[in-house]
Amino acid sequence: MTNNHGKFSLRARLRSFRYAFRGLHVILKEEHNLWIHLFAAFSAIVLGIVFHISRAEWLILVLCIGLVLAAEIMNSAIERLVDLYAPQKSEKAGLIKDIAAGGVLVAAIVALVAGILVFLPHFTGI
Repeated sequence: MTNNHGKFSLRARLRSFRYAFRGLHVILKEEHNLWIHLFAAFSAIVLGIVFHISRAEWLILVLCIGLVLAAEIMNSAIERLVDLYAPQKSEKAGLIKDIAAGGVLVAAIVALVAGILVFLPHFTGI
């Protein structure tokens, strides 16, 4: 994987997608937390279909799902980077991993609150 800042190349752009899909494949295979987020996303999508939520509610749902999945993927990348440069146990390395995990937690809490705001009226009829 080279960093080519020269002339535009469609072949190079397509190759970069291959690298991205390879990364997604690895994350899906190795990160159990991502599967939990995917289950929550699938559940929210099913509820959205069942309740015929509005376009605005779908937008909120899609943005929240994307936010949480992207945060989890970035957290996994940070964990791997820390492990690469600090394979031994280190308080600083552990703190970096904890901070990255905190970012995922914030995204998940925001998504949960948004989900409650979107779906609660459909459950209660308010």
